[in-house]
Amino acid sequence: MTNLTAFAPALPVPGRGPGGLSRKAKAAIIVQFLLNEGADVPLSSLPEEQQAELTLLLGNMRYIDRETLNTVLQEFTDELERVGLSFPGDMAGALDALDGKISARTAMRLRKEAGVRQTGDPWSRINALTVGRLVEMVESESVQIAAVMMSKIDVAKAAEVLAKLPGDRARRISYAVSMTAGVTPDAVDRIGLSLAAQLDAVPPQAFKAQPPERLGAILNYSTSTTRDELLASLEQEDAAFAEAVRKSIFTFANIPQRLKATDVPKITRDVPPDVLATAIAGATSDEDRKAVDFILGNMSRRMADNLREEADAKGAVKQKLAEKAMTQIVNTIRELVNGGEIEFRKEEEDEQD
Repeated sequence: MTNLTAFAPALPVPGRGPGGLSRKAKAAIIVQFLLNEGADVPLSSLPEEQQAELTLLLGNMRYIDRETLNTVLQEFTDELERVGLSFPGDMAGALDALDGKISARTAMRLRKEAGVRQTGDPWSRINALTVGRLVEMVESESVQIAAVMMSKIDVAKAAEVLAKLPGDRARRISYAVSMTAGVTPDAVDRIGLSLAAQLDAVPPQAFKAQPPERLGAILNYSTSTTRDELLASLEQEDAAFAEAVRKSIFTFANIPQRLKATDVPKITRDVPPDVLATAIAGATSDEDRKAVDFILGNMSRRMADNLREEADAKGAVKQKLAEKAMTQIVNTIRELVNGGEIEFRKEEEDEQD
């Protein structure tokens, strides 16, 4: 469609073309020809004023002879063949083309300076948001706007959003959905654009992960003594934040609560036996011993016996070596999770157990 819209103004002959046709009229001829041939012409991607002007041209034109048609088609073909490279043509198109290639901060600054809003279907952007973000938007909007949102996003995602809302508000929004029969497409579009504008107004975040997740990732690599001391201090300063950090931490002692029994063989496949034996020999706390029992109890009996014998042969293992082995096991588990080979157990699964 870009080539078609560029055709008329790019013609080398100014003013009138074959048979006294203007450039815009020739563009209309190309569109009509493509439509007659059954081609899918995405005219909706054009600015509204161009769509209106093209429609008026098509409505006012009657017919042209075959010679004129062939001349216009040949001119159009020649013009396309001369094009070596095409550009977006405006700041909005350039920003869309560079989406994901330049930083979000730079893109937002350029949009603001140029007065360019994010293009595309606003509801596609809204539907792509996480359930948590959608819940925040629904809670901050009126019941009527929320009802339109619930009607536009995916049904499954809308159900998740309603499930996370307070009961009274979920009921009010559900009832309001029944009142949306008279909402016009133009109103839905304006609502979508307004909501999308709110997304554009949110400044980009420097960190993707939330603070508890970032601190939890750091503490995963700390020694158990350092980790316990820091968490104890955090609980005195901010108990809620400390609890969120605890939930994001995954250590050797957390294996029985977070790992599925059926995934243990995948762990033992990727962790050297010597590392497993060192971790087993160095497990002294009750939590670490439970993790050891969980691992040994979910592998073959022969392999478990071999690891116990190797661990006994090592005797007393220094704490530093034991923690290094445990960290290697934990890192292997995280790599498998990030690679999609295994999944951590969810909290609801723990409650069912």
